[in-house]
Amino acid sequence: MTANTAEHVLMVDADGHILEPANLWQEYLPAKFRDRAIRIDHDADGHEVLLIDGKSLEAVHGRLAALGGIDMDAVDALTTGLHTYADGCPPGSYDPQARIEVLDQEGIDIALLYPTIGICWEGHVQDAVLAHAYTEAYNRWLVDFCSHDTKRLVPVAHLNLLDPELAVKEMERAHAAGCRGIYISPDMFARGRKRFDDPSLDRLWATAQELELPIAFHVVVRDQPTTSYTDPLEQDGARFGLFSFAFLAIDVMAGFTELLTIGVLERYPRLKISVLEAGANWISAWLDRLDHKFEVMHAGTILTMKPSDYFRRQCLVSADPDETITADVVRHVGADYFTWASDYPHVDASMGVVKEMRSRLASLPLADQRKVLGENAARFYGLEV
Repeated sequence: MTANTAEHVLMVDADGHILEPANLWQEYLPAKFRDRAIRIDHDADGHEVLLIDGKSLEAVHGRLAALGGIDMDAVDALTTGLHTYADGCPPGSYDPQARIEVLDQEGIDIALLYPTIGICWEGHVQDAVLAHAYTEAYNRWLVDFCSHDTKRLVPVAHLNLLDPELAVKEMERAHAAGCRGIYISPDMFARGRKRFDDPSLDRLWATAQELELPIAFHVVVRDQPTTSYTDPLEQDGARFGLFSFAFLAIDVMAGFTELLTIGVLERYPRLKISVLEAGANWISAWLDRLDHKFEVMHAGTILTMKPSDYFRRQCLVSADPDETITADVVRHVGADYFTWASDYPHVDASMGVVKEMRSRLASLPLADQRKVLGENAARFYGLEV
């Protein structure tokens, strides 16, 4: 990794992914849970299925290649039964040395790493002890993966909120093991429909604040509908595939908005929140809308500041390489509040993203480019650079 000199701009991928080995949970779960491990099996037609506590996740039935697939034709990856999960897994998604080679090829110094199968199972598991075991097994594997190069491969622990006390226990264990952030699903199914201001979650927010561990919201894959417009498992669900794919971002936007508007950031002023894989070009308009509605509704809230003030005090949002007005949004909101992400190795990601991001930001002063491309993430997560 090159130092952030006048010649070199620090590049931090704020949302890279791994693809979990198919046997991860069989190997890392305690023996008493191994018969309930997340695993890949086959249906009667020979198509791959992702089994979560013995039940198939229908959203990816026969299409597990599309959980990865960065180097595949997207149509092929999404065609039922045409490819396997392994077909969609480039070496950099499961082999740490190969991932370092990808980082070198792309010009990335540091990658914060998130799950893939791990964004699929929550909401389908309501056994809190099992959910805790799933997350601990994954987190232990991820720390082992990142031990290959602890400066460039940074583990972000996965927590489940069905049992907040177990989540705090795992947060503390994962932090001690080297994890530098926390991923939680924004999805209400994943937290037993608890609101983020539920008193049972108070210790979780307080612990994350004390440990200075940023909490990240990220899109999830599930069988339950995101909105009342369409159910992905209905007969005409395929017609709404584009609708549903685009609307994955709504969960992230809603989770972030809920956390902010019901006062969690008011009560925990040093809690850090990262908003991922929903793009960033929306944030300016959304903060304007929240501030305007706050003028009308503030008497009915516990907020003492405008919503945009909490965002600027405690949050970062990640830009996607394909967004077209990122420089203008950064200029309007402020360069201190943005990161960027590759989303490697997912089917809707691509190679060459560093060049693309630098092109998107080229009209900004170099100091602002440096912040977005790496310095903000390094500061927010306390990374070694």
